[in-house]
Amino acid sequence: MYIDWKPDRSSNQSLHQQIVDWMQQHIIRGDWPVGTRLPSQRILADTFDVNRSTIISAIDELIADGLLETKAGSGTFVSNNTWNVLISTKRLDWKNYVQSGIHEPNLTTIQDINHYETDPHMIRLGTGELSPSLLPTHLIEATFHTTSFKTLSLGYSEPKGDKRLRQYICDYLQTKGITTSISSIMIVSGGLQALQLIAVGLLQKGSMILHESPSYINSVHPFQSAGMHLVGLPNQGQERIPEQIKRIHKKQKASLFYTIPTFNNPTNTTWTHEERLELLSICQQEQIPIIEDDVYSDLWFDQEPPRSLKSLDTEGLVLYIGSMSKTLSPGLRIGWINGPVTVIDRLADIKMQTDYGSSALSQHLVAEWLASGQYAQHVAWLRHKLRERRDFTLSLLNQHFKGIAEWDVPQGGFYIWLKLNKPIVNRYLFQQAIKENILINPGFIYEPQNNSHLRVSYSYASKEQLAYGIETLAKIIQK
Repeated sequence: MYIDWKPDRSSNQSLHQQIVDWMQQHIIRGDWPVGTRLPSQRILADTFDVNRSTIISAIDELIADGLLETKAGSGTFVSNNTWNVLISTKRLDWKNYVQSGIHEPNLTTIQDINHYETDPHMIRLGTGELSPSLLPTHLIEATFHTTSFKTLSLGYSEPKGDKRLRQYICDYLQTKGITTSISSIMIVSGGLQALQLIAVGLLQKGSMILHESPSYINSVHPFQSAGMHLVGLPNQGQERIPEQIKRIHKKQKASLFYTIPTFNNPTNTTWTHEERLELLSICQQEQIPIIEDDVYSDLWFDQEPPRSLKSLDTEGLVLYIGSMSKTLSPGLRIGWINGPVTVIDRLADIKMQTDYGSSALSQHLVAEWLASGQYAQHVAWLRHKLRERRDFTLSLLNQHFKGIAEWDVPQGGFYIWLKLNKPIVNRYLFQQAIKENILINPGFIYEPQNNSHLRVSYSYASKEQLAYGIETLAKIIQK
């Protein structure tokens, strides 16, 4: 339960009474159905910016009125007594609908992360997006001022997206060794929508999805909510991933393999050229399609990464996902899928049933940046800035985490996969960090039972925030 209301301190009504009235309205209106659990008294006091005694007084009054009840060791809940049931007579039970929805809810920790990321006072040590200081806001504004809108249609775009943008994406992919045509490209609203379209458009309920573990798709639910069965393959161990794929596929047919082979999220590992060829060979033998999520590959620091799986694919096996969210702006919501025409036609049809196409303005802007060379210039500048941030973050880790954790030096991307010497990464550590206004991304949101890792991002927090956050987090862990 997230609350974005505060009592009005300029009101003639007491803070206590405002809180009582506000809570009462939510219960009587049915916003908080019977059985709804309230946040703790401490959280309510912090949220409303009042003393805890004010919260206790308000809750006691609502308990006396029969609207709330406490359960020892469990907290405070909307009451199920006769008076409250009478109030709720003939009111729809939305709680039942919410619990019956087919889309899987996020993990509680993911919901908390999504909530706290909107708090400007929170130091976001794990956030997987660019800092506002790294976004080319003024240049984007200048593009809209100087570009001609004669070629821009503000109506719905065609099912696969703006034709001009798709042509420039073809040219851009050619620089990566991927030869394709505009009919094989579809514009999507970010990489996550691409995964959702694939899940509902190409797969049957109960399909087995293989992926390297830990994995980003454990922290979102595009396949799980479509009724798919996910199987994680450890990317470290005696048995290599291609061998695991072959062994598992013999027992039960896999529907596809999902991977971020370049600057993986969250581990930042990168597959070698030989590993990519071996993966393609196995998947070709077993006829297992591959989803290559390639949203970080432009962000290399000292040496370009190996060629993408798609550029090595001669059998039409790979569905290739790209995005501008990690390089240009997440708010533009522009990404793409490249694959066989029959597949792209199918996915485009489903996209038109859901949103009638991505933003015309965003598509126009990205096309302008690709056509003018501004995108290439921006990415070169961005790589330099991210390298500086990586080096600064590594210096902080060497200063504060030596002896309590291990890590590899990233060669690109956003992340450092921090492995603590003791498995103490749990919900309690997450909550203790929140108390210090530090938001972390724990390993268990990417891999169940992973209590040893943290995803540390150097792409978002400022240097001052990184310095304070990493030092404070080290102190929390050492306690």
